[in-house]
Amino acid sequence: MDGAVSRAEQVAREDLVMFINACFSCTGQREFYNDARGQSVSIDFLHAYILGNYRRLYARTLAAGINHFNQAQIVLNLLATGKQTPAEDRREEGALIAATLRALPPQRAFRVLETLRERRVNNRRTRAIVRQFLAGRSGLEFDAIKYRAKLRATVAHAHLKLPGELNPFLFHGWKKRVFTTPLLETFRRAHFDQRAVFELPFTVAEGLAHTLRIPREEFLRRIEPRLTAGERLRLQDAATRAEEHLAIDLGQAPLTKLALYVLSLDGETRRARRDELHAALERAAARTLRRASVSLGRVAAVLDNSYSSSGSAEKHRRPLGVALGAHYLLAASAREYRAFWTSPPEEPLLVHARGQTDLATPLLDALEWMPDLVVVVSDGYDNDPPNAVAEVTRVFRTKLDPARRTTIIHTNPVFASEHLAPRTLGARVPTVGVRDAEDLPTVLGFARFAEGAVPLAELETYLAARVRRLLEGTP
Repeated sequence: MDGAVSRAEQVAREDLVMFINACFSCTGQREFYNDARGQSVSIDFLHAYILGNYRRLYARTLAAGINHFNQAQIVLNLLATGKQTPAEDRREEGALIAATLRALPPQRAFRVLETLRERRVNNRRTRAIVRQFLAGRSGLEFDAIKYRAKLRATVAHAHLKLPGELNPFLFHGWKKRVFTTPLLETFRRAHFDQRAVFELPFTVAEGLAHTLRIPREEFLRRIEPRLTAGERLRLQDAATRAEEHLAIDLGQAPLTKLALYVLSLDGETRRARRDELHAALERAAARTLRRASVSLGRVAAVLDNSYSSSGSAEKHRRPLGVALGAHYLLAASAREYRAFWTSPPEEPLLVHARGQTDLATPLLDALEWMPDLVVVVSDGYDNDPPNAVAEVTRVFRTKLDPARRTTIIHTNPVFASEHLAPRTLGARVPTVGVRDAEDLPTVLGFARFAEGAVPLAELETYLAARVRRLLEGTP
């Protein structure tokens, strides 16, 4: 009987670790080796399986630091199956859903609410959570013009009345009246007066400019003063094609987005701006560590810049961007640090995706340096020669380091749909999924569960602690 209980706990732990790992990395988008359809089928199956068998822990996964795509999926599934929530879990589950919706980027949160309407999910708890979410929004006027269709569908579905002129704006024909709310009136005028287009936030003005056939070059030039830092980064390629220059404040960009921006520049530009870009990446890493500090000793990073790190059309250069961001983050958090690339660049800022994946050679170099921790950042396709890392780590663990003085962790930014998990590098190295380099402090803390030696009770305690921190608003 004890053996049966032990086996059941082992299965539950393995299921939950696999699910959380998938939720760190999978976004349902195409990867270098897998299409979007396979990704979608695999992650949908995992959600249905964990929800049906471990509902409480499924809800608590919302606090584990998983990516926004999977947070949104969990919120949807929990609200759509509200009748199945045990009475003792209702309060915590509702609080987790509400906190997650507040923290999601607004476009994702409104998409969740819109999907609830499409699925005809309209129970009392759902209406209460929608009402609470909208009451907490500080810029509903902006939401009304930016997410007009989604907000209108949400309000109608939940039978809500919004303050001020918002209900008439959404439901009674915004073209037929003059508004006293400045943003709503500017939006109305912009449909008849092109000058008003450039008084709107960029994300709203962009669609109107297309409708009014304003040339792209003119639009970018005149809207430039209103761009946010994130929008400037996102528009770099378009501005370059239009031969426009957008001033970018590199001081506020998140680490992975900044790394992706650096990788989008050609080699000559990176060399010319080397000091500026290097300093910006160091500052971004320092900002990340202020929010989620992690103190490491002697650290070696094995970083995959093989050709597959160029990613897919939907996630262009993301695996390489995560590797570059991880390089700066680990360098900032370690007492001693060295990087070992699969194809060593002249310097990290000049890295490109190229060649086969030979992870064994840089791993051997890293182990020879005798670090406390080796972090491998790779999609897990070790093919030059195949599976060499598994053999290297087997010999290292059994012959050279049976006492485990050196910890080896594989962080993988790519979800392998055929395995329902990020691809591993063999049984001797725990693999954890990762979406952004900024997630490293979280996934390094989670890695001990991926090794398979930690009992289910400890994983449940870990998730419960993450829930308390989320609901108390502590980082």
